[in-house]
Amino acid sequence: MNDTRTLLADTCARLFTDQVPPALIESAEKGTWPAALWQMLEENGLTLPQISESRGGAGGAWGDAHVVLAACGRFAVPLPVAETMIGAWLLSESGLNVPLGPLTVAPVRPAEKLALARDGGSWRLSGTATRVPWGASAGHVVVLAEGDGKPMVALAQGGIAKAEPDVNLAQEPRDTLEWTGAPVLAAADAGAGLPTGALMLAGAMARSTQMAGGLEFLLSQSVKYVTERVQFGRPLASFQAIQHQLALLAGHTAAAGMAAQRAFAAMDEGDAGFEIAVAKIRTGEASGLGAGIAHQCHGAIGFTYEHTLHFVTRRLWSWRAEFGAEAYWAASLGREVAARGADALWPYLTSR
Repeated sequence: MNDTRTLLADTCARLFTDQVPPALIESAEKGTWPAALWQMLEENGLTLPQISESRGGAGGAWGDAHVVLAACGRFAVPLPVAETMIGAWLLSESGLNVPLGPLTVAPVRPAEKLALARDGGSWRLSGTATRVPWGASAGHVVVLAEGDGKPMVALAQGGIAKAEPDVNLAQEPRDTLEWTGAPVLAAADAGAGLPTGALMLAGAMARSTQMAGGLEFLLSQSVKYVTERVQFGRPLASFQAIQHQLALLAGHTAAAGMAAQRAFAAMDEGDAGFEIAVAKIRTGEASGLGAGIAHQCHGAIGFTYEHTLHFVTRRLWSWRAEFGAEAYWAASLGREVAARGADALWPYLTSR
């Protein structure tokens, strides 16, 4: 990590330590929008770190976004930071202006499709998207849709869709949105720099690094707890069975973090499909195993609402299934390998 990203990581850690206490997460889970926290993130340039300055961003790279999103995962920040970064990327790569405020993106499931139809000089949006993060409350929705037989990116005003509110296991909004010939604010052909399946790829990459950050929290909290907790006259950390579990958790955390970091580096290099699929599989697997280990080390206390452990473990379980679970990305990798042929597998792996 270079000096700039070290400074960025320190800024995120200080801000979230001060501004994201358990009370704020509890309030967000009951439906209160943390407006002051969002304003701080925008003022510090943390919502659009990889967007060019000409489009209203901080002028950094995806590697900078990785630092911010890992911290968001570690502190269970209850805001659509990842969705705003992705939406702004789709807009800017397609030559569209990026509005201020929180964004969300749709559709977030590969089987769902949206359509744009011409209406004179403008476009109208139709279709249904399920499990849209903060779909009913985001200021704008950035959609990837089909228009005139080609992929397009459009910006829709928030609140114009028929919304059916829902939440995930972590009580984060995951709403169903339905548009029926709704006007959009702007639309353009999907930018040439956007890869096929851009929204799914970026979403999987973002969730991977959020999960990697969450695993770092689980490891630090588990080490702290077993060091302080005394049983049978000595700290839990002195028992070999506990040490073995913590070693497993540390290994999964390190592997997940490296996979997520590599995906963002590949994104900056321009060809990240393989690395993103690997990262989503590895961090998803680590999240399931890591959450189990952390709760075992904490005993029953980690399940109580008063303890902070569940704020992160419930997010890990939820994020694992979003933007494609391990099975989806494993199948994608398998098809890619099969298409290349057996002789190309080893050279391809060693070239990444």
